[in-house]
Amino acid sequence: MNKFKDLLVWQKSIELATGVYNLTNELPAEEKFGLISQIRRCVVSISSNIAEGAGRISKNDFKHFLSIALGSSYELETQLIIANNLYPFEKIKLEQALSQLEEIQKMIAGLQKSLQTLNT
Repeated sequence: MNKFKDLLVWQKSIELATGVYNLTNELPAEEKFGLISQIRRCVVSISSNIAEGAGRISKNDFKHFLSIALGSSYELETQLIIANNLYPFEKIKLEQALSQLEEIQKMIAGLQKSLQTLNT
């Protein structure tokens, strides 16, 4: 499966990345090499691993990369919570990002499950 751009979960993860980049612009400059860098790497990792996995030949490889994407999503969630504890975001912006993230997590888990079903 190499048409990763057709995957709704990939499209939504790209939207999330754009929003999270905008959200991290609100963090203080001293976090440029700390939280901002880490948060941005995590959010980019989600869509990147979905794309890389979709480009692999085997379903098992795809599942592996989906697992990495899911792990990055939970890492991102944790870092957004920490950032918000230190430098509170506008509540609506944080809630929107976390809601998008939860939807993506569910979609990745569902895609993993569907790939598992295909293997049995």
